[in-house]
Amino acid sequence: MTETRRIIFVSPGMPTSDGAGVKLTRMLGTQQLPDLDPFLMLDHFRSGDANDYIAGFPDHPHRGFETVTIMKEGRMRHRDSRGNEGVVAPGGIQWMTTGRGLIHSEMPEQTEGRMSGFQLWVNLPASHKMIEPDWHDHPAETVPSETLEGAKVRILAGGEGPGRSAGPDADIRILDVELEAGATFREALPHGHNAFLAVYGGNLQGIHETPQPEVKDPAIAVLSRGDEVALRGGPEGAHFLLVAGQPIGEPIARHGPFVMNTQNELREAFNDFQSGRLG
Repeated sequence: MTETRRIIFVSPGMPTSDGAGVKLTRMLGTQQLPDLDPFLMLDHFRSGDANDYIAGFPDHPHRGFETVTIMKEGRMRHRDSRGNEGVVAPGGIQWMTTGRGLIHSEMPEQTEGRMSGFQLWVNLPASHKMIEPDWHDHPAETVPSETLEGAKVRILAGGEGPGRSAGPDADIRILDVELEAGATFREALPHGHNAFLAVYGGNLQGIHETPQPEVKDPAIAVLSRGDEVALRGGPEGAHFLLVAGQPIGEPIARHGPFVMNTQNELREAFNDFQSGRLG
């Protein structure tokens, strides 16, 4: 018998700023929702005012996890200390495995206009935290999509999606869904995966729930365990990310740009950075 996942927690996220002053909404990685194994953080940036994003994210270090940048509007240039460089344009994604560490920057490739998108942090298991860093850019034309009745789905990771985690057995799934008003959307998910929705346009409801919780833009909704998700678009339809992944189940020691398993490993990361041994 199929078990439909329920919406068990909804949060509008926390307005904040990061980098050199980029205004954004932190949806995951807040006091209300510190993490959802294996996911550590989800930031949503969206503004037509260049003052909100123009300062960008100058050089900063990372170790022990992966970042997934999803661009909806605008262009962002990435550079790292290993000589990698690229621009993430509308509809594109970038998957970066920080592994043993690197220093990188993310700076707007524009001085005006609208910029919007997401950055998701995905944890790595202890066995992979010190692997060599890796970097993959996937432009919009490489992202597969499908049109269903009342829905358009872009497969950013999982299945035929281009995004790939370095974590063993990670099975990360990321779908970008545009759902018409009143239309239904169903997607099978492995029962044991943790999953959430990030709504960035319109609103939606769970189909089989009483009362039916409503998730409005902007908000994150955590899903219960189950075999599938079943949703209905609100009066204006909905745009949302569906994100799911196999939990790692290991202790997390994190501070700022470093995510390790123990406090000793965290101190080593800071020492390596301060001594110039990172990246």
